[in-house]
Amino acid sequence: MALFAMMKLRKANERGHAGHGWLDTYHTFSFADYYDPQWMGFRSLRVINDDLVMPGMGFGTHPHRDMEIITYILSGALEHKDSMGHGRVIRAGEVQYMAAGSGVQHSEFNPSKDEAAHLLQIWIQPDRKGVAPRYAEKSLAKAPAGTLRLVTSKTGRDDSIAIHQDADLWLGKFNEGNHVAHPLAKGRHAWVHVAEGEVSLNGRTLQGGDAAAVSDEDALELSASKPAQVLLFDLN
Repeated sequence: MALFAMMKLRKANERGHAGHGWLDTYHTFSFADYYDPQWMGFRSLRVINDDLVMPGMGFGTHPHRDMEIITYILSGALEHKDSMGHGRVIRAGEVQYMAAGSGVQHSEFNPSKDEAAHLLQIWIQPDRKGVAPRYAEKSLAKAPAGTLRLVTSKTGRDDSIAIHQDADLWLGKFNEGNHVAHPLAKGRHAWVHVAEGEVSLNGRTLQGGDAAAVSDEDALELSASKPAQVLLFDLN
C-alpha cells in the first residue's frame, strides 16, 4: 500500500546489543563495536542507545566534541558531572542536554544501591562545529498524557531546549486509547522511537524499542494500544 511506501521499520530485536555486566545496551544505529552500514543514522540523528545501567555503576569521565547529546531518563536516576561545572542527579521523566561543541568531559553514574537506571541517550549532529559547550535540562515528568510535548528545537520555541540543529524532538506519553496526529511539513522527515509500550503509527504496530523512519508523508497518526512513551524526531 502506498501509505507504507515511505516508512522503514527498525525492529527492537534487530538492533545492536552489548552486555557489559554493568551496562546492558541496545544500539539503534552503528555505535562502538556494533557496525551495520544500513544503520549509520537517519538525517542528523546519529545515535539512539537504550541503556540499562546497573546500581552503583556508570560511565567514567570521558570526552565528547561536536555532538548534541540528549539523555532521557525512563526509570531510576543518573548522576551527571561535567567539565563545565554542572553536577546533577536527573530522574525519571527528565531530559538533559549537552552541546559538546569545542570539547567537554563528563561522567554519568547510577547513584542507586538497588535500582537500575533505564535511559535513552541520543546524539544529533550539529549544524556547525566548534560551538561553545552548553548545558540544559527540562523535566517532563508531569507532562500530560495524550499530547506531544516539544523537547528540543533549533530556536528554543515553546519553552523547548534550543539545540544546534534544525531537529524538533517531541515526547508523547500515552494512555491506552490516546491518539495524536503530527503534521509533517514538505521536505521534512521523521524518526519515531517507541521507548515503552505499544502504538500504531500510520497503521503499523510498534512495540517498545521499535522505531520507524518516515519520509514523504503529510502526517503521522499515533494511537496507543497500551500505555506508551514515544520520541518523535521531526528532521530537515
